[in-house]
Amino acid sequence: MNLKRAIAALWAALCFVGALTLLPGNGQAQDIQVKGAMEILRSMTDELGPPKIEGTDMVAGKKVPVLYFGSTKMNNNFDVVDKVVEQAGGTATIFVKSGNDYVRIATNVKAADGTRAIGTILDPKGKAIQSINKNEAFYGDVVILDNPYTAGYEPIRDGSNQVIGILYVGYMK
Repeated sequence: MNLKRAIAALWAALCFVGALTLLPGNGQAQDIQVKGAMEILRSMTDELGPPKIEGTDMVAGKKVPVLYFGSTKMNNNFDVVDKVVEQAGGTATIFVKSGNDYVRIATNVKAADGTRAIGTILDPKGKAIQSINKNEAFYGDVVILDNPYTAGYEPIRDGSNQVIGILYVGYMK
């Protein structure tokens, strides 16, 4: 009788360990979460129409280009980024290219004072901008305004395939 219990306990332990190895680790789970959130953000912006730059506008005291998806102006418009977070959690941002910088024009990433970090720029020395400058997406760990995140960044291209902005989603670590 004790042998049957020992075998059953050993079998249960082996099944538990096996199940744990099949489940994604926290890093893998966050990667999957980031890619899912990016798909939501991308589909929401695609639904609005093609991206374009038209004119300039003030965002947190900075004069920057105005980014549109279709006829929907993104500067200072938080509807899309907030809907992404409602559906997927985390944070979301839309950046516009302004000179050599990428400026947050719609975000729910918080600044140190707790307000939306609009008007702040993507770290010009960070890993993400290196990929964006090569016209490539970036997925991985980054530091945003002194906080660690697992994140995804994808270039926004206009009709002539020029990078005019960035879509971002991320989860604080």
